[in-house]
Amino acid sequence: MALEHEFDTSRFVIVDHPLVQHKLHILRDKDTSTKDFRELVTELAVFEGYEALRDLPLEDVEVETPLEKTICKRIEGKKLAILPILRAGLGMVDGILTLVPSAHVGHIGMQRDPVTHEPITYYFKVPSNIENRVCLVVDPMLATGGSLIAAIRYLRENGAKDIRCLTLVSCPEGVKAVLEADPDVRLYTCALDRQLNENAYILPGLGDAGDRIYGTK
Repeated sequence: MALEHEFDTSRFVIVDHPLVQHKLHILRDKDTSTKDFRELVTELAVFEGYEALRDLPLEDVEVETPLEKTICKRIEGKKLAILPILRAGLGMVDGILTLVPSAHVGHIGMQRDPVTHEPITYYFKVPSNIENRVCLVVDPMLATGGSLIAAIRYLRENGAKDIRCLTLVSCPEGVKAVLEADPDVRLYTCALDRQLNENAYILPGLGDAGDRIYGTK
């Protein structure tokens, strides 16, 4: 099994805050309800968004408090695009919007071929000026990496320069594939699990994130 230190840590970050680990143990539990699962995905997206955006540039701005004028910091002209991979990625959008309510949201529709496990793209719509935006691609699970790699490729073809991928649970095979496919992409996850099984599901994982978010089978 690949270990965390075998990856380029300048581009791969495990968000392992104690609260993240606590919420993950509930998320993994097969008896966690749809309602609780959905809420936990949103909460974990907040933690990841916080980490993924910690290097946004700041500029000085003068503010008048009730007592005096002072110089404060604000984000310097950075525009943000949240790009969920449908459908499970939608579960992470509200968490990011909690941090940056003004962010624009695009949609990347993909489904996995049940035989080849390769992604099939059926919808792609992104905000304007994508080349000037920090692009957060969100998808709870990083298994083979096929969907993320395809999404990154589409975004690059449309001019995106700063792409950051946020997942909740990843496996070594997927992390390796994504980092090798694009030399500039950055990847954030809450857990690096053991491996994929013969059906390309993550072990120990948490099952099908989309089904558990929306209560479907």
